[in-house]
Amino acid sequence: MINIAIDGPSGSGKSTLAKNLAKKLGIYYLDTGAMYRAVGYAALRAGTDIGDAAQVEKLLGQIDFRIDYINGEQLVFIDGENVTPYIRTPEVSKAASDISAHPCVRIKLVSMQREVAKNYDVVLDGRDIGTYVLPKTPYKFFVTADIEERARRRHFELISSGIEKDCEDVLAEMQSRDDADSNRSLAPLKKADDAMLIDTTYMSIEEVIDAVSSKIMME
Repeated sequence: MINIAIDGPSGSGKSTLAKNLAKKLGIYYLDTGAMYRAVGYAALRAGTDIGDAAQVEKLLGQIDFRIDYINGEQLVFIDGENVTPYIRTPEVSKAASDISAHPCVRIKLVSMQREVAKNYDVVLDGRDIGTYVLPKTPYKFFVTADIEERARRRHFELISSGIEKDCEDVLAEMQSRDDADSNRSLAPLKKADDAMLIDTTYMSIEEVIDAVSSKIMME
């Protein structure tokens, strides 16, 4: 099996890279961030106290959570409903970051991610793929960019989706999430020792894809 781990902070371009790389290689793409966003969305919708581990664990036992691929697109379902269109708001982003700090959430979702990787050639992107989810894969990349550039990209995504948000607020939220992701006790955001570092600040997506695919072909 070919399992490719792409890690990095919000707005670094890792999801765009992972999607395009999977398409280029003709393999699956698993957006692990969408999984955490979906659980965060479910918690917000249910009125669950995201800071209360017991409530979050109870919610996990109550919802039917699955991932499916339709026409090549990854969709996330909660209790049979496709929640993919609702998980990209700033509120859900914050909820995803907070809820991912609970070990019960990471254990459940990591188990699902490893099962996919065991059965399929797949590109996975997230914050702990190379360090925690698939530490033995030889294909590891850590994608980053200056935080101002990452905030600009995320602001553009929100505006393009019809979500009005001040760029300074996006930057502040991104700094807060970086801090939370990097300092959580279980599987924090960090570069694996054997991962290839790619700074996308001044790179086009085509240049990033070429850099990663060239490395894979060499191995």
